[in-house]
Amino acid sequence: MRRPAPRTAPHPGLGQPAVPGAAASGGGHVSWVGAHGGAGTSTLAELVGGSDLERRLPDPAQGEPGRVLLVARTHAAGLRAASRALEALHSGQHPAGVELLAVVLVADAPGRLPLHLMQRIRVLRSVADVHRVPWIPAWRGEKRSGALPKSVRLLAELAGSAVQRPGRREKKR
Repeated sequence: MRRPAPRTAPHPGLGQPAVPGAAASGGGHVSWVGAHGGAGTSTLAELVGGSDLERRLPDPAQGEPGRVLLVARTHAAGLRAASRALEALHSGQHPAGVELLAVVLVADAPGRLPLHLMQRIRVLRSVADVHRVPWIPAWRGEKRSGALPKSVRLLAELAGSAVQRPGRREKKR
């Protein structure tokens, strides 16, 4: 059975197009892997760049980027799925060459999380680097333009994408 090609779609003007094989050379290409369906891998791959592998781990032997950003929503089921995925990664249930860069938690609703969910996030942080993406109302529709939140710009740096800071201009001499 042939695997589908990973989808790569950097946001226009935000990231550089992903280069196949860049992960092996230490470049910025990453794989976005969802801990569950609807985690946000396609949106993040579109905005930051990298390969959206949906829910499957990459196979670096097939040329897929082995540097993984594991994505989950901040609801209870999403955090449980992230825990299960981390457990599998830490027990070696992955292809050779897979490296977890971080867990990316995408807000499932506006506002603060309940205490029991924050406690689950603390547990995740005890075993992996965790980055949080806030609730962004515009992302519910088709609008993905405008300034990216700081947390997403930091993810782009982690992923090795060349993100331009919005609103900054070079000084003229």
